[in-house]
Amino acid sequence: MSGKTRPRTLQEMHERSKLLFTPEVIKQGLAMQLRPTDVVITPYGKSGTTWTQQIVHTLRTGGDMDFDDISRVVPWIETSAGLGIDLQAEQKADPRAFKSHLGWDQVPKGGRYINVVRDPGDAAVSMFKFQEGWFLEPGCVGLDEYVQAEFLGPRNYFKHLRSWWPRRNEADVLFMAYEHMLQDPRRTVQRIAEFIEVPLDEALLQLTLEHSSIEFMLRHKDRFDDALLRARSEEVCGLPAGSDSAKVRNGKAGEKLMLSAQTRQLMQAAWQEEISAELGFADYAALIAEL
Repeated sequence: MSGKTRPRTLQEMHERSKLLFTPEVIKQGLAMQLRPTDVVITPYGKSGTTWTQQIVHTLRTGGDMDFDDISRVVPWIETSAGLGIDLQAEQKADPRAFKSHLGWDQVPKGGRYINVVRDPGDAAVSMFKFQEGWFLEPGCVGLDEYVQAEFLGPRNYFKHLRSWWPRRNEADVLFMAYEHMLQDPRRTVQRIAEFIEVPLDEALLQLTLEHSSIEFMLRHKDRFDDALLRARSEEVCGLPAGSDSAKVRNGKAGEKLMLSAQTRQLMQAAWQEEISAELGFADYAALIAEL
């Protein structure tokens, strides 16, 4: 028996996660120097990041799956220093690609950026499912309690969206909606290939569609479960081995219906205060219709 346990409260989760996401590690990541050809995948958490990482990596390598963790070959800027990954190193193929959950005001400048936005309710539910079984003991914190405290409390989703939205039409930004990606995967791959300047023929298109499908990624979900960060969290945060950190679950829209009516009302009120007041969109559907 290791004696290690997962946090059973949100406060304990915060205290332990600070040991993993230290200011020193984040500072080192932010000091990296991007090349003009570099691609940084920048969605808010649980908004299509891993899916987009896999599309980009498949396109630039022609289908490489010889990795143990997608974040080894498409590194996460904010955590890589703590994992011993050199962000300035060459990668398996060009263009170099990275992941970040930072807003435009914080992310390293000088590269190209792929941002994906997702319905906030769906992102919130997905975040809860991701944390439960890794940084939270299952059954100890309810879905609505988590979303109201962690998603609607700091409102970082809305800050992230407001930071990227004004740049959506810039030449160095590809701004997409998760729901549109689900509706038209073929066009999604075509747009990304064009943006990162990878020549795309029908064979590579079909290969990328296969390798980025939910069925393929579930069959290889051990490559998409934050293995490096999970091992580090078990070491420095006292988490038990064998946590569930899988990031590929069902690839669907509409999970916000799992939230209570009260939480959905609070979500809409936050949207109106944070987005409608500044950007003028009554709801999420109106915003992505603009895309």
